[in-house]
Amino acid sequence: MTTVAISRRRAVCAALMLACAPGFTVAAAPAGPTAVEVWKDPECGCCKDWVSHMEASGFKVKVNDTGNSAARARLGIDKKHGSCHTAVVGGYALEGHVPAREVKRLLAEKPAAVGLAVPGMPVGSPGMDGAVYGGRKDSFDVLLLAKDGTSKVYQRYEGKKS
Repeated sequence: MTTVAISRRRAVCAALMLACAPGFTVAAAPAGPTAVEVWKDPECGCCKDWVSHMEASGFKVKVNDTGNSAARARLGIDKKHGSCHTAVVGGYALEGHVPAREVKRLLAEKPAAVGLAVPGMPVGSPGMDGAVYGGRKDSFDVLLLAKDGTSKVYQRYEGKKS
């Protein structure tokens, strides 16, 4: 065995002995941003704004400027829950203007579900909240999509009167 190999072996053994010492803990390496992949129309401004909302909330977003309808069908999202963009995060589908807060909750709770949807394009939802809407915020529901095709309200957002 070479001197370098012996030195490496000693270093590994010393690290293992230290790691087994009482009271010793190893801090986990910080996790990187959670990856989101989205399919959208290349000309859709509200989709771009939703992507910016997700990035500002700590997600790393990969954008595909095509294939929204195909992605929705592939992921098992009923057309009645459709919106202008479809995404995947942590094995869950996202349809429409789902707030990052609810995506983080979904990933923490890990329910047995297809994912979340905000059907349509409600004004005041992330991406539909720009200056052009004059501060208007409509009420909307974030739906939890079950694997059997049903859905239930996961979170309700109350609008405000302008």
